Formats: sequence, structure tokens, C-alpha cells
Amino acid sequence: MGSEEPDRSTTSNGQRQEKSWFSKILEGFSAEPKSRDELLAIIREAAANKLLDQEVLSIIEGALDVADQQVREIMVPRSQMVVVKMDQQPSEFLPLVIESGHSRFPVIGESMDDVKGILLAKDLLQLIVNGTENFKLANIIRPANIIPESKRLNILLREFRENRYHMAIVIDEYGGISGLVTIEDILEEIVGDIEDETDEDIDDTFIRAVSDNEFVVKALTPIEDFNDYFEAGFSDEEFDTVGGIVTKAFGHVPLRNETTEVEGFHFRVLYSDNRQIHLLRVSRTNPQ
Repeated sequence: MGSEEPDRSTTSNGQRQEKSWFSKILEGFSAEPKSRDELLAIIREAAANKLLDQEVLSIIEGALDVADQQVREIMVPRSQMVVVKMDQQPSEFLPLVIESGHSRFPVIGESMDDVKGILLAKDLLQLIVNGTENFKLANIIRPANIIPESKRLNILLREFRENRYHMAIVIDEYGGISGLVTIEDILEEIVGDIEDETDEDIDDTFIRAVSDNEFVVKALTPIEDFNDYFEAGFSDEEFDTVGGIVTKAFGHVPLRNETTEVEGFHFRVLYSDNRQIHLLRVSRTNPQ
């Protein structure tokens, strides 16, 4: 039997030439893929043949994945929500607003399930001009958008865009607050992590001093680097990073603002997810 001939077409002058990969992809689309897997196969073949770069392929795959995901899969869980209480004075909640670096905060009443609205950090600028004497949170908070855990991300993204809001409060099947989600959370599912000037680990530095005895430390800091910087003596036999040592000290993956002490150092969690610690605030318990 003869070998299979390459796919060829005939030019206007009668010469035969191999079809380009681009032509084959167009034919694939004209054949109307019957499933998402068939569509992805065409797109991935295009990337493999340099018609799309890998970043574009990743974005397309992310956009397709979003259509299959629900809010419950990406929301910030209730236990990690940073909230402001309706009865707090500016002197009480401003340190939290400043330290978190967030731009929006749920405002709650008597409990986490009693959401009164959303506070935009930019609306606090009036305190600079007007002071705090007649300030009331109730006068500046925006309405909270409430959505179910089961809402699909592509639908929510469309609602975010059409209604021009950036945060939604998520409720479970019993009507209790289960978390929150932002437009950035959805976009990160499509394009990857988005960092801005408020992110504390914005650069590649593992350890950054914020005062004489306050340091922001990435959990991925190698133990050897931590020891060199602080003249500490942590063992690297069991763990390679500071995050491993701190997680062991907690006995679980800690939530934001949980604290522990290990061998003369005080650790407070600045950022973690349900799998690992990402960022720590560190101080010596007995500074010299």
C-alpha cells in the first residue's frame, strides 16, 4: 500500500501546494465543532503550530473554563472576609482599611449574616476635608448585591459589566452569608493573577522591613535566607520554607490575622488561601 499523500490544494495556475495550517483551522471551524473538546483541540493545534501564542491560548482556555464554573468555586470564604461593622468609628476601622489594601468592604450589623451594604474606600476621602464629627457609615455605603453560590461565573461577569458593580455578597441555600466575590476574582480565572500597587508582595523581595521590628515576609522565603536575614536558627531538615515551619506551628492552614510564635518570632498571617500561607508579618518577640 502506498503512503498517505499530504493534504494538498490546486493553485490558479494548476500547481498543487500543501494547505496551510491556517486553512486547516478555518476548515475545522467551518465544520462546526460539535463539542468544547473539539473546539479546544482546534485551538490547541493552532497554538502548537505557532498561529497563536501560549498566552492567548491560556486566556481562551480560561474564558471557556469560566463558563463551567460557579461562584462557590472561587469566592473568598466567609472566614476570610475583611468587613467593617456599622457601629464602628473611623478610628476603629481605618487601620483595617489601610492595612488590607482593599478598595471595597462589606459593612455588617449585628452579625456576618447582617450585611448592610458595601463601603468603597474612596468614599472615605471626605474625612480629610470634613473630619469625623458628623460622619456616619450609613450615609455613604452602597447597596450590596446578593447572589447565590450556584451562579455561573460567565453570567456574573456579564452582570458586573452591565450593572457597573465590582463586588457581590454570596449566600448559601439557607440564606446565610458564605463569602464574597469580585470582578477581579473572575478576571484572574481568565488571565491569571492580577497584581496592583496595593499588593504587599508586589516585587521579588522575600523580606521587606516596614519598621525597626516589623517585617513583611513571603511564606516561600527559603529558611536559609530567613536565617541569614534575622540571624535565626531555624532548621531546614523538615521544611524548605518559612511557610512550612509556620503552618506546622499552627497545626492547620491558618486564616488571615491568625498569629503564632516560633523560636522567638511572632508571626501573623497577612494572606492565605485554603491550601497554603502566602504572606506573613513577622516581628521578634524580644527585640534587642
